[in-house]
Amino acid sequence: MKSQKKTYPLSVWMALGSVYVVWGSTYLGIRFAIETIPPFFMAGTRFITAGLLLYVFSRLTGASRPTWVHWKSTAHISFFLLVVANGGVSWAEQRVSSGVTALLVGTVPLWIALLQWVWKGGERPGWKIWVGIGLGLSGIVLLVFSKGEVGASPVETWGSLLLVGTSLAWAYGSLYARTAALPSSALLATAMEMLTGGVMQMGVGFLLGEESQFHFSNITLHSGGAWVYLTLIGSLVGFTSYIWVLQKATPALASTYAFVNPVIAVFLGWLLAGESVTPPVCLAAGLIVGAVVLITMGSGTPKK
Repeated sequence: MKSQKKTYPLSVWMALGSVYVVWGSTYLGIRFAIETIPPFFMAGTRFITAGLLLYVFSRLTGASRPTWVHWKSTAHISFFLLVVANGGVSWAEQRVSSGVTALLVGTVPLWIALLQWVWKGGERPGWKIWVGIGLGLSGIVLLVFSKGEVGASPVETWGSLLLVGTSLAWAYGSLYARTAALPSSALLATAMEMLTGGVMQMGVGFLLGEESQFHFSNITLHSGGAWVYLTLIGSLVGFTSYIWVLQKATPALASTYAFVNPVIAVFLGWLLAGESVTPPVCLAAGLIVGAVVLITMGSGTPKK
């Protein structure tokens, strides 16, 4: 039977659009925030604050009290989405530019395509997906091992490789969230993921000794302002919109934010932070964005 195009309401496209714009700017926001706030402390306090606000709001507006099973599922999701993926990104941006970080994180659709086939037992990828995977992997290799922008030192190379792992973790968490036992309220589920993820991020921060590096009096207006932006806009608007889109649309559509985010992040990094945009980075950007386009085109739409 021939697959049919699946149409989505305007609300889905508006939520996805906010993810496109907001998350494209959060990479630079993270870079500014961690200038005076240790990465896991920055991420943990950001998500705990946003999670508490969203949890209270969702309960006051009628969401039912979550069960233990709901807390267990959201903790599983948030470990991969927030602790490994988001926390890893925050840590890696101490060593890798925000633009390059966005490009490497933009490979999420590549890992989703592979995981849907290998782990979820989906259809074998077609030629578009295989070509996209090849282009995406080529872009990753170019970014990680090119001279100058990344790969100039072992620390930067390892930071770039860590970002590949965070992308894989994000892909896994996104797929798991599609079938996990979650509250019927998308807002409540998101709040729970932020709360559990934020607490775990703070735990990682303590394990890394970040409490000895954190001094409230040292936080600059620049860094503090970035934290507020990440909390109110990046978390409450961006993350909430992404989780909602995951529940209303396919993972392939939700992951298309990877088309736009790297372009916005590279441009903002160059404009506001003086990050260099070298020929290898431009070539890698073309390979990765092209890969994401092919993978999403090759993913198709679900049959009715």
